[in-house]
Amino acid sequence: MSRRAALAGGAATAAGFAARRARAQAGAPLKIGYGLPRTGYLGVASPVAEQAYLLWGEQVNAAGGLAIAGGGRRHVQFVSYDDQSEPSKTAEIYEKLISDDAVDLLLAPYGTPFHIAIAPVIERNRFPVVAAATLSSLLRDMHMRHMWFPQPLPDAYGVILAAFLAAQGVKSASLLTLQLPASLETRKYLLPQLSSRGISVALDQDYPNSTADMTGMVSAVRQAHADAVICLSYPQDSVLYVGTARELGITTPVQLLLIGPGEPFFVKKFARADLEGILTIGEWTPDQARWPRARAFNDAYVARWKEPPDYLDSTVSYASCEILAQAVAQVGLDHDAITAAMDSMAFDTVKGPIKFRGVENISTQPGLLQFQSGALQIVWPPDIATARFRPKTGWSL
Repeated sequence: MSRRAALAGGAATAAGFAARRARAQAGAPLKIGYGLPRTGYLGVASPVAEQAYLLWGEQVNAAGGLAIAGGGRRHVQFVSYDDQSEPSKTAEIYEKLISDDAVDLLLAPYGTPFHIAIAPVIERNRFPVVAAATLSSLLRDMHMRHMWFPQPLPDAYGVILAAFLAAQGVKSASLLTLQLPASLETRKYLLPQLSSRGISVALDQDYPNSTADMTGMVSAVRQAHADAVICLSYPQDSVLYVGTARELGITTPVQLLLIGPGEPFFVKKFARADLEGILTIGEWTPDQARWPRARAFNDAYVARWKEPPDYLDSTVSYASCEILAQAVAQVGLDHDAITAAMDSMAFDTVKGPIKFRGVENISTQPGLLQFQSGALQIVWPPDIATARFRPKTGWSL
């Protein structure tokens, strides 16, 4: 970065600090900013994150505002923009939120490419962000200092998925991978784990985000005759896979989709028989007794939005707000103090207790969910499971 850009950035940061201090002195609402893809290819999926943010904000304001160390409470006011599913726009939005809107706090964008896009912005501005709907070991390995990850990372899911497959006696797997960061990173860590457990890869094919027809790929899956199908997908292509697998009658007993099956829009597209037996990543249900606040969050979300939360992205988005709020209650709004608090505090969330080491959550165990009788249950690992795995047996046709 040039000296001129650095000076400009420093001036903008100073101006933003002055604006935030003036609002605090006036008792004005606390401005919290974020950008999400309301349109574009992720527009159909992102409401689960934004609805979690809005629910949290409404609950905070109903309780009298966000508690601030040494400063009472202030109501929260969201400042948000549509990034149109374009990471470059997300970076511009977060620059604007910091410099022009002078927000007090930031919430995370939706999706791994968008977290990657804002990383230089928040690091340059030393502005803390608790990540939400993202899977990225890359960001951890970039030695981020101002972003933390409540969700387990792709290497952890690679380990847990391979262990699950081995426990089911799987000897071979077909792999379909979307060419986007979360999927590619998960594949990177999954492949050596499969090899170490003696599970062969019968098919290994990736596909671009523009894919609108999976007939050829799913036909190849059928011809491979593997014991498991692992489709490292995002929400829209998860829908595409299920529709195609149903049409082609894929009978593989283990079928997993990376991201999307817990989304309400996904569930509404298929009959219960189509969903039955489908696996996805995730380690939360409202029925897990060891997280006593999980049911209350689920019920509040359903009451507010007339649909269930996504067990992956809604819960981590809400938890990211809880983490930020608990840090602010402990140390106030100074960004350096919040950063230090993230390194030292333990947080109580709807996903259970969370403690960070560096940027990584060291408390939450990664897991796998499965549709059973119309509901998602944790089926792996056994110590947090709410049900036993059931092989997929058919489709609605």
